Amino acid sequence: MLVMGILNLTPDSFADGGRYNSFEAAVERGRAMIAEGVDIIDIGGESTRPGAERVSEAEELARVIPVISELAKDGVRISIDTMRADTALAAIDAGAQIINDVSGGLADPLMLKIAAELKAPYIAMHWRGASKDMNSRAIYDDVVRDVICELQERISAARDAGITKENLIIDPGIGFAKDADHNWAIIDQIDEFVALGYPVLIGGSRKRFLGGDSPDRREAASIALTKRLSTSGIWGVRVHSVKPHKDVLST
Repeated sequence: MLVMGILNLTPDSFADGGRYNSFEAAVERGRAMIAEGVDIIDIGGESTRPGAERVSEAEELARVIPVISELAKDGVRISIDTMRADTALAAIDAGAQIINDVSGGLADPLMLKIAAELKAPYIAMHWRGASKDMNSRAIYDDVVRDVICELQERISAARDAGITKENLIIDPGIGFAKDADHNWAIIDQIDEFVALGYPVLIGGSRKRFLGGDSPDRREAASIALTKRLSTSGIWGVRVHSVKPHKDVLST
């Protein structure tokens, strides 16, 4: 199972907003992740925390491209965390190899086409709308069935756009338009997502459903979640710290 390290180049991300909001701090953090054995560094320039406002494309590009260009020199595998096709294209040109789109192609009608043309691995997450109001969309008849159905629609759209099965990864979107019970139901039935036949990414690190009164206080629970998922057959976990997750996977 792969460990994808989160590198948020934003002042307002929920867990580490502002910690790496400069070129120097971001590169230092990226190189620390490499030293700890990270498999992929996921670089994003736009917060998707609940209630977040979108930033301009120019601001997003200014945040991510210099850092991607620098860390790519170290030979690490990089994913660009973006909902914009033009940002994805620029990031791949700068040295990223993977596109991680939390909207699954719904935020930008050009994204799936661009991903297919780039022949880059593409992560399609389950998404019901922008961060600003996504909590109001957390209404399901059966969350596992509903999320699978909606993910299958994104899989079909991606394949129709020309993204190959080998390049498609899915993410059930823990914490996105989902309350704690929804998140745990998905984790409890993660085998249903694995059974779809695509690599599965889970991003539950330090999120509110794990308990605790602050993101930092959820680190132990995040590590325990990685341990629990280690035998589930998923492709990877997206996490804020690297070494503790690598360590728990090696025991």
